[in-house]
Amino acid sequence: MFTGIIEDIGEISQLKEEGDNLHITVRSQLAPELKVDQSVSHNGVCLTVVEVDSEFYVVTAISETLDKSNLGGLELGSQVNLERAMKLGDRLDGHIVQGHVDQTGRCIKVVENDGSWVYTFEYDSHAGNVTIEKGSITVNGVSLTVVDSKPNEFSVAIIPFTYEHTNFNQLRKGDVVNLEFDVVGKYLKRLSQGYF
Repeated sequence: MFTGIIEDIGEISQLKEEGDNLHITVRSQLAPELKVDQSVSHNGVCLTVVEVDSEFYVVTAISETLDKSNLGGLELGSQVNLERAMKLGDRLDGHIVQGHVDQTGRCIKVVENDGSWVYTFEYDSHAGNVTIEKGSITVNGVSLTVVDSKPNEFSVAIIPFTYEHTNFNQLRKGDVVNLEFDVVGKYLKRLSQGYF
């Protein structure tokens, strides 16, 4: 479990394919604190640490992960939002984030508002996911509040701190992002449709 509060921006330093798997080497200041078998969120995708050294660590993404997230589009030098799994007893500063990407979306608009930014994203609403105004959404692992909600798009407002300390400062119109919708909202939607 995660909170959506980003701890570091990692840089992809090596990508190695092995069958359908992709071994991803990440340079991060978190590396010295990590251990093999720990979970780390990468742009909102929970991956297991398989190797660690003083400046780098390695995780492996399988084909399902690569197909359903934006990790399949990583390149050398790409920046990823990183968060370690939350500790029991810590403050929950964001919202409950599972690290399981529901689907990808696309940035369709970026507007600067005199010191803050509004990003608008579109997604395929046929996948059954919904947003609500003032509800929670995770974009590339960042816990955010929806400021405008429509059937297949939503907007979020980004403060300067978030802009500077996540990869939102690299995000442009047309870029693909990982979306994890609010877990409570997902259960309520299924209940309302009689899936249980």
